[in-house]
Amino acid sequence: MSLPAPHRFDRSVLREYDIRGIVGRTLSPAAARAVGRGFGTAVRERGGRRVAAARDGRLHSPALQQALIEGLTSAGLDVVDVGLGPTPMLYFAAHTLDVDAGVQVTGSHNPSEYNGFKMLIGGKSFWGDDIRRMGQRCAAGDFATGTGSVVATDVAAAYLERLLRDYRPGRALTVVWDGGNGAGGEIMRLLAGRLPGRHVLLNETIDGTFPAHHPDPTVAKNLVQLQEAVMREGADLGVAFDGDADRIGVVDGRGRILWGAQLLALFAGEVLAERTGATIIADVKASQTVFDEIARLGGRPLMWRTGHSLIKAKMHETKAPLAGEMSGHIFFADRWYGFDDALYAAVRILSLVARAPESLADMRDRLPQVMNTPELRFPVDETRKFAVVDEVRARLRAAGASVNDVDGVRVTTPDGWWLLRASNTQDVLVARCESAWADGLSRLKADLVAESNRSGVEAPKEL
Repeated sequence: MSLPAPHRFDRSVLREYDIRGIVGRTLSPAAARAVGRGFGTAVRERGGRRVAAARDGRLHSPALQQALIEGLTSAGLDVVDVGLGPTPMLYFAAHTLDVDAGVQVTGSHNPSEYNGFKMLIGGKSFWGDDIRRMGQRCAAGDFATGTGSVVATDVAAAYLERLLRDYRPGRALTVVWDGGNGAGGEIMRLLAGRLPGRHVLLNETIDGTFPAHHPDPTVAKNLVQLQEAVMREGADLGVAFDGDADRIGVVDGRGRILWGAQLLALFAGEVLAERTGATIIADVKASQTVFDEIARLGGRPLMWRTGHSLIKAKMHETKAPLAGEMSGHIFFADRWYGFDDALYAAVRILSLVARAPESLADMRDRLPQVMNTPELRFPVDETRKFAVVDEVRARLRAAGASVNDVDGVRVTTPDGWWLLRASNTQDVLVARCESAWADGLSRLKADLVAESNRSGVEAPKEL
């Protein structure tokens, strides 16, 4: 029997939080097979023998999942194939089935030509150094070997029932759901069919070409169809999901978008009513208003690094019952498992609105109103992106500025705050500014541009 061949991944594929590439260019069935062997070896080294595997609805996901399973079984693992579904369903399987690990084949919120892998072992994300070591192992061909088995198991029904268990009914709602033709579409359809009220479905058919719009509800233009439907139907709210249903977008009854930080602030009120003093985490890109609101409600706000794996690890460390990111990842450990699940977040927001004496639009209006830029990205060479942030941090510290450096530099001034951080997954710097007034926002943007220019980086035109 010949030994498995080594595999060198394209340098762009091994990301900080997961594995992601363009199929046919940087990602192939051979790469998927290597992921199976490398990840399977890591599972074996930690004493594991069984792994759940699933896939999203992209056209190339079945072939990649098949190659992944071949790699896993060749490393001596028994595979529980849970089939087609959203990433949170795979997480659910990993937490509730008799398995030691899980792998989801998914391109997440990226365009249709992308695909990749999200992994966890022992209920915790497999990321960062784990992924880097796996890449080194694959390049060396240093794999465990064996002959594993494959069994197909349907977890969709159990996942649906578990979602429904946490719905707390109130008044009947009219809700518009946009599945974005992503992997959560079928579960979304079944969920809506079991909830009280009137439900209007958009793009519920799983289609890996994403014919309606790009599958990322954190970009405003991708929510236009939902906004129009909410207004047309006179709905109480609309919810939307990304390609693998771990990011949520929400629109109120007036057609206005609620971003991740605003949702987190609303969820914090519900959670802290039962868990006074609990830690609630938001990422460094989140609005200052969410941190202030958590404190006002009696919680302990914690600003942390951006990235779903980083947030989940911090939740585990601090025993936080709730966390969220500007990118629409909402993490509940309150009555749930601590992973990011947009379908579960939808159940919680519907429950909150159904039991409230006011509309979601009224709740939104009660939150502090500020002015901010969207998340702005501008290219910088991989070898320079972290160095630029270091240079900016050093200059600001020397000038006596108020700097939070938990993830890049977040600078607080009397006008508000601005952020500059290096992306962990792309050759870009990420910027954002927020102020309570227009003049303040202009000054913050000017400060950010000036600091970028001092390090030889041209800021985005939007600044």
